[in-house]
Amino acid sequence: MANTEYYDLLGVSQSANSDEIKKAFRQKARSCHPDVSDAPDAEEQFKKLNEAYDVLSDPRKRSQYDQFGSVGNTGGFGGSGGYQYVDINDLFGAGGVDLGDLFSSFFMGGSRRGGGHAMRREGRDTAMQIGITLEEAAQGITREIIVDRLAPCEDCSATGSAEEIGTTTCPDCQGTGQKTTYQRTFLGTMQASMPCSKCQGTGSFIPNPCPECEGSGRVIDRQQAEVSIPAGISDGQHLRMPNLGEAGIRGAASGDLILTIRVAPDKRFERRGSDLHMLLPLTFTQAALGATKRIQGLLDEVVIEVPAGIQTGETVKVVGAGMPSLHGETFGNLICHIEVVVPRKLTAKQKELIQKLSTEFEDSETSQVEHHRTRFEKVKDRFIK
Repeated sequence: MANTEYYDLLGVSQSANSDEIKKAFRQKARSCHPDVSDAPDAEEQFKKLNEAYDVLSDPRKRSQYDQFGSVGNTGGFGGSGGYQYVDINDLFGAGGVDLGDLFSSFFMGGSRRGGGHAMRREGRDTAMQIGITLEEAAQGITREIIVDRLAPCEDCSATGSAEEIGTTTCPDCQGTGQKTTYQRTFLGTMQASMPCSKCQGTGSFIPNPCPECEGSGRVIDRQQAEVSIPAGISDGQHLRMPNLGEAGIRGAASGDLILTIRVAPDKRFERRGSDLHMLLPLTFTQAALGATKRIQGLLDEVVIEVPAGIQTGETVKVVGAGMPSLHGETFGNLICHIEVVVPRKLTAKQKELIQKLSTEFEDSETSQVEHHRTRFEKVKDRFIK
């Protein structure tokens, strides 16, 4: 029988549809988030809740979970699709976000950590990482991603109100968004202004808040998006997807989704700017006589013309066979680093032929082998002179 732990965490039956699962997650998240809950294990419970939602909101993962009772490499909230959030803060806004401030804004109530500050209406930018291969970076790729975000509430069209009347003027501050207090001191009467706690400094008030978003105009949601990663992108570069970040309060502007591209190391090629570097092993006969080598590059087959007499440590450049520049307008070069490989085992026939070649070269214990100076050594000699 299938494991029901994830269903129990969300408080839904195994026959629950996607909308019921989504609503259950939102309700649970509001009560068990570490910034809202006083429970000592609130953070761990919230992670488990995220993991349950990640699995049950994905039809493929849910089917696997129902059948086998587990899903391999779920990664928790936001862990599917080959990416992960940097940390839990990134779901609600990247970069030094005070989750207490966010939840007071999200639920339109006072923060547990104290009030008296104006509510941010515009949505914050969020961050996500996407991993690709070097080959995908060379070719460019379109990737489907799943974005977990605070999205505009569909039930109230992001107004935050359950009725058409919408918002009204805040009765406490008369629409100014500020409350003024007076205090008598030995220096006289001191006046101080601070954001209105009832409307969080907005100057407006909702008599009948939307029950789905509790008046914020936004809800936790999961959306699919398509991102085009251009050819030539480098590890650590960013792509900005407008309006896919955190939704604003009651229809205010949404933030952007900032994608950080992580290019995995490649077994064959090392990227240095637009150039690719690789090790090219040669037999000593190929090095002595020269050779034409064909390899599969990142984009096409590459033909490498090796000159006769090449030495270990020298390089062969193939112009235009490297990485494309961003958007593929120009191309770098492929730099092949030569390694002459001496065979460790020889057949009798091979040994006989090499001995004849040795005699032809007049090899002996006193023979002097000419050192082929590298390009670096030649340049170095000029400075020494």
